[in-house]
Amino acid sequence: MTLAYTMAAGRGDTDLVLERLAADLAARGLRCCGTVQINSPRADAGPCDMDVRVLPDGAVLRISQDRGAQARGCRLDPAVLETAVAMVAATLSSGADLLIVNKFGRHEAEGRGFRDVIAEAVAMDIPVLVGLNALNRPAFETFAGGLATRLAPTTEALMAWVNEVTASAQELV
Repeated sequence: MTLAYTMAAGRGDTDLVLERLAADLAARGLRCCGTVQINSPRADAGPCDMDVRVLPDGAVLRISQDRGAQARGCRLDPAVLETAVAMVAATLSSGADLLIVNKFGRHEAEGRGFRDVIAEAVAMDIPVLVGLNALNRPAFETFAGGLATRLAPTTEALMAWVNEVTASAQELV
């Protein structure tokens, strides 16, 4: 099983490093599937809009809901998230060198979202890299059964891991 995660300290920093990594890997010709998150500031100074780009070059989907200035709590649109999950699952079934999931979040912690896609990729021996935050780390560690590798949230560290796991996969072919 080749499963790794990364966590960056700043808000949105994990999203940025995963987006850069996906762009670098695409430029190298690696077949990546999954999602990267794009956060866009709002003109009204409210919380950022959250979009995911479905890899390798798929749709950009707005996963956040505008619930108004006074709203509190989760802004995730679960229906749009599940649309992204279905798109990634379809791509994964065609084969991939790597699965990137922008976040193992609350939905995954509760058994929904990308959880089954991650498990399917692992079963297919496709390396998986997920973004993670401290809130969902205990649920991820339970899900991974102690078999996930923590990677520094730098392009260099992530690229070194990708080079290692994709080289190992190529040797098996």
